[in-house]
Amino acid sequence: METSDWTDRIRTFAEEREWQQFHTPKNLAMALSVEASELVEIFQWLTPEESAAIMSTDRGQAVRDEVADVMTYLLRFADVLDIDLDAAMAAKTASSAKRYTVEHSKGSAAKR
Repeated sequence: METSDWTDRIRTFAEEREWQQFHTPKNLAMALSVEASELVEIFQWLTPEESAAIMSTDRGQAVRDEVADVMTYLLRFADVLDIDLDAAMAAKTASSAKRYTVEHSKGSAAKR
């Protein structure tokens, strides 16, 4: 399914429940942060090896659920603020490619 289709489905879901009044940019940003934190919590204290193998454990479904929650709030947030996600991603990727050239960034995690 396309991102725009999911955005439409999530918008309809919220409208049917009359949740637009609660879906302010502030509230959605806060909810997005909470869901991202719940995803992080799953990985807290895991070794790098455990985190890489998590999808084959009983916690794999929890990861899927939290990723879906993060994506849902991100799509709703972008919808409410009328952000074209495709355009935003294209612009950010182009900017990052200029900032982190292959010759200066390959194999390095240093910020520029």
